[in-house]
Amino acid sequence: MDLQIDGNAALVTASSSGLGKASAKALAREGVNVVVNGRDEDRLEDAKAEIEDVATGKVVTQQGDLTDEDDVERLVETTVDEFGGLDHLVTSAGGPPSGPFLETDDEDWYEAYDLLVMSVVRLAREAEPYLKESDHGTIVNITSRSVKEAIDSLVLSNSVRMSVIGLEKTLSKEFAPDVRTNAVLPGPHETARIENLVEQAVERGDYDSYEEGLDDWAGNPLERVGDPMELGNTVAFLSSPASGFINGESVLIDGGSTGANL
Repeated sequence: MDLQIDGNAALVTASSSGLGKASAKALAREGVNVVVNGRDEDRLEDAKAEIEDVATGKVVTQQGDLTDEDDVERLVETTVDEFGGLDHLVTSAGGPPSGPFLETDDEDWYEAYDLLVMSVVRLAREAEPYLKESDHGTIVNITSRSVKEAIDSLVLSNSVRMSVIGLEKTLSKEFAPDVRTNAVLPGPHETARIENLVEQAVERGDYDSYEEGLDDWAGNPLERVGDPMELGNTVAFLSSPASGFINGESVLIDGGSTGANL
């Protein structure tokens, strides 16, 4: 399918690894000019090289911390300066620490809110005038299936990420009709983080092999974890005119593991 986004400009945050990188890769493969973001310069350069292997547009890196307001402003400015505008914003961020409620303190809560919510608030605020100038402006927020169904020992993710969905739904009305806003809610995907966790478990003797450990993450009807590009492809679709009547939705990408009806 031709997604009709060739030549567009996108900013994808936290895209030096994981699901952010997969999203940037899927967009770049469709001909979108992409700004890739992360805090570590070496990882950024590695991600750029990997994305350029499939890209038909331009790939630019911009180092920055999503909890730093100046860095967020610089991310949007870089995209506009490099590509002459901004058509698609994809927000992603690392997850907050795991742990039960009684083992989290006020600082944990404020840091999680700053990382997961205020980063999206600031990005949307900075990007809004450019997205509205586009003929097909979109925002896609990468969050977690935890907003649909709470996950044990992830109180920060379960609680704070709900604010991103409330914001997404609000923007889908306030920014429309010029800009469509949606969210994707991933379950476990075979990212570097999960690979490391499985490898550590194998070293501890919890599993006999990497494959056995990975299977333990696959608690869904499809009996496997996701390929990051499956999420990336969905992000590219939601950023395209092919999904032009989808707005204000939260799309689960978890192999059917979540038990919620809605």
